[in-house]
Amino acid sequence: MFLDSLLTMFSKDLGIDLGTANTLVCARGEGIVLSEPSVVAVHRGTNRLVNGDAVGEKARQMLGKTPASIQVIRPLKNGVIADFDITEQMLGYFIRKAHGRMHFIRPRVIIAVPSGITTVEQRAVRESAQRAGAREVRLIKEPMAAAIGVGLPVSEPRGSMIVDIGGGTSEVAVISLKGIVASTSLRVAGDEMNEAVTKYIKDVYNLQIGEQTAERVKIEIGSAYALEEELVREVRGSDTVAHLPRTVQVKSEEIREALKPCLNQMIRAIIGTLEQTPPELHADLVECGITLAGGGALLRGIDRLIARETGLPVRRADDPLTAVARGTGLVLDQLETFWNVLENGHTG
Repeated sequence: MFLDSLLTMFSKDLGIDLGTANTLVCARGEGIVLSEPSVVAVHRGTNRLVNGDAVGEKARQMLGKTPASIQVIRPLKNGVIADFDITEQMLGYFIRKAHGRMHFIRPRVIIAVPSGITTVEQRAVRESAQRAGAREVRLIKEPMAAAIGVGLPVSEPRGSMIVDIGGGTSEVAVISLKGIVASTSLRVAGDEMNEAVTKYIKDVYNLQIGEQTAERVKIEIGSAYALEEELVREVRGSDTVAHLPRTVQVKSEEIREALKPCLNQMIRAIIGTLEQTPPELHADLVECGITLAGGGALLRGIDRLIARETGLPVRRADDPLTAVARGTGLVLDQLETFWNVLENGHTG
C-alpha cells in the first residue's frame, strides 16, 4: 500500500483519447500535453520505426509519399486496434513523450474506448497499453468521457445526450446518474466521410485523390445542410484514365450529396438511441437538447440537420476535438468522484 501511494505521488497519471485519426493525452493536473495523428511509419516487412521516431505528425507527413520500402500505418480502425504490435509502439512513444523524464515510474493510464467495443477488443487495448509502459490501465467509454469533458451534468438524475463524432466511430449516448442509459456505437464517422468524398470525386470526375486531400475538401467545403452561400474548391489529383495530374472545380453541394449516406446513418443512430430512452429522460432532453463533440461536430450545418430531424435543440461543444481527452483528464483529477464510471481495469 505504501509503495503504491509512493508511486502514485511521483507518477504522472495519463488520460488517453486513443482515436482512429488522432491520439490526445492529458496529464493529471496539467490538461492536454500531447495531440498527434494516430499514424506510424515503419520499414516494410518489419516493425522498425523509420528514423527511430516516425510516429504521429512525422509519420502523417509521409502518407501517400513513401517509397516501396516504407509503409505508413494507421494501426486503429473504427476505434479499435487493427495492428497490435504497431499500436503498442505508438502508445509507448506517446506515453514516454507525455510522461517526460519519469521513465523509472510507470504511469497509471485511463484510455477512452468506443461504447460498442467487445471484451476481446478491450483486452487488446489494456494489454497494448500495459506492454507500452503503463502500470495500471482502466478504460472509460468515449461518450461518457466526452460528456464529462464538455461539462454535462452526468452525476445528476437527469438526462444528458452526447453525440461524439470521431474519426472511426460515432458515439451516441443518453446519460443519467453516471451511467449510460441508452447508447449506439456506429462505425461510421470521419474516415467514412473522407472515403465517401474520395469515391464521389473518382466516380464523377475520374480523379483519384489521397486521404489527406479528401479530408481537406471535407473541412473546407463540406456541409450537412444547405449553405447561404455555396462554396467552390479546386481539387488536384491523378486522372484515372490518363494517369496524369489534373485539377477540377468541386462545389459544396456535391460534397454534401457525397456525405448524405453517412449522415443518414448517423441520424438513424441518434433517433434509435432516443427510442431506447425512458420517457422521463425525454422530458429532460426537450429542455437541454443534444450536445455535439468530436471532429465531426465541426462539419458545417450538422447541428441544424440533427435539430431538424429530431426536433430537439442541438449545440456544438466548445473545442469539440478535445472533449474526450479533457474528460479523461477530469476523471484523473476527480478520481473519487468518477471512479464508478470506469470499466474494470488491469494492474501490472
